[in-house]
This record gives sequence, C-alpha cells and structure tokens, in this order.
Amino acid sequence: MLDRETFQGPWAGLPVPWTDADVFDEETFRRDVSHCCEAGIPGVYSGGTSGEFYAMELEEFKVISTALVEECHGHGTPAMVGCSSTYSRGACLRAEWAAEIGADAIQVALPYWMGVGDEQVVPFFREVARAAGHLPLSINETTRAKKALTLAQHQAIREALPNYLMVKANAGTIGTEPDGCQALSELVNVFVSEDRWPDLGPRGAIGRCSALVYWNPRYALGLWVKLKEARWEELREAAPKLKSLSDYLSAYFGPKGFTDTAYDRMGGRASGFLKTGLKSRGPYPAATLGDVEALQRWYREHFPEMLEQ
Repeated sequence: MLDRETFQGPWAGLPVPWTDADVFDEETFRRDVSHCCEAGIPGVYSGGTSGEFYAMELEEFKVISTALVEECHGHGTPAMVGCSSTYSRGACLRAEWAAEIGADAIQVALPYWMGVGDEQVVPFFREVARAAGHLPLSINETTRAKKALTLAQHQAIREALPNYLMVKANAGTIGTEPDGCQALSELVNVFVSEDRWPDLGPRGAIGRCSALVYWNPRYALGLWVKLKEARWEELREAAPKLKSLSDYLSAYFGPKGFTDTAYDRMGGRASGFLKTGLKSRGPYPAATLGDVEALQRWYREHFPEMLEQ
C-alpha cells in the first residue's frame, strides 16, 4: 500500500481519448498508460481535470478506471483513480468502484457546483474515504471548488482520516505558499507544479500531479531527480524555460478558450509521447493539429529539450 515514502514524484494525470463518435477509445488509452509505465513514471492516474471527470457518465468512468488499473498493475505501477463529483453520492459511487477494482489510491476534490460549508468539509471526505475502504486519499485542492482549505481544516481531515496522504495544491491554496507548504508538508505530501519546485521543494513539496511528465518524461523525470537530491540551483536554472512555456501557452492558446485537457492533449502529442486524440468533450474547445504544429515550432526555437525523447 502507498505511504508517504512511496506516494511521491510526478504522477501522470492522463487525458482520456475519445473517438470521432465521442466514445471511449480504450485501445489508445491503454497504450498511453502503458507508455507512461514503461517510461518509469512513478504513478498514473485519470479522472482529474485533464481526464474530464466532469464530462463522463458513471458507466464510462467504470470502464476507464478499470482499464487504467489493469494496465498499470500489468507493469507494476501504482494507479490512482479520480473520484470527484458534484455531490457526495456521486463521489462515493466512484470511490466504491475504485476500491473494487484494486486502485492504489483515490483523488477527490470538494464538490464544486455549490460551495461546501466549513462544517461539511470533514464529513464529506470521511464519507468518501469510507466508501473507498480507506484507500490512500489525495485531495485535489482547487479554487474551482469555491473554497481554499485552511491549515486547521487539513489538520482536521488528517486527524479524522489517517489515509489522507497527499494534496494536489493549486494556485490560490495554502500549499502553494512557502510557509503554508512547509506547515502542510508536516501533515501530508504536497504536490505542486514543477516550476514551483525550486521555491517549494526546500519547504517540503515532494511531487506533482503532472502533465509535463507525459509531455516529455525524460525531461520531467530529470527534474524529479534534482528535487529528490535537493539540487535547488539546478532546478532554478530550469525554471525560466518552464515559465516561458507557460507564458507562451497562455498568450497563444488562452484566447482560444482551452481547458486543461485541451492543453494536455496538445502537449502530449507535440512531443510525440502520447497517442491520445485531440478531441475534448463539448462544449469545451479542442486543440487542432495546427495547434500541435505551432507548439512544435515554438519548441524548436525556444525549448528543444521538449522534443527530445
């Protein structure tokens, strides 16, 4: 079972490929999962934002998560299943399935359509954890859920649920601030974006729910080695290129209304690592082959390492 010593590193948060008929492309998905495992990525998960948990039915979720777990376990790689939903029962049904198929961990965010009151935070996570048979729990903390948890709330969740092992800290949450990251890392593993590793690694950050790791595993896993070995200056040297990539993506593709999954499909295809299709589920816009080619051109000029497998 995963623990704080093993629940670390850049975990690949994969998008789900859809056919032109808008149904799950299982063959391509299994191939992408297998490719991640063979590349030595520490863990693979789906059912997060890039995996479009918000745009799939429960029966689709069951087929997708089963394929994920089977493929990962066939390679000896841990698999985490995202179980977020707009309501408790929806998250619990997904968590029950994750436990049934032998997932190694679950990830869940607070329901996001209507804000969750402070008094309901711990009971929500307790209910989902119970449904999952107390599998290792990761919280996807995002301001999309209309609430940023306090350190006291994280502490209360950890006291109620010893299986709470990791938080995916997104912008605007306590784990992305130096003092908050340090305090939070005393409770659970804190995952932040790779560009924050130089600043937050010394404060305890120990991984990432990552797209970069399947945009280019060689490059991202090289950064992971530097984080584990506390090579902070080398990580700082890499940070400007990561920022320039982020700035380019925001400036060029942001006006197109891209969601997380559109960016991540495009990035995985631009390096040639993923075979996933570019289709996003509507009403959200998808990247095009022209967008992939534009990113490749930018890589060749500004960040050629991203094209080197």
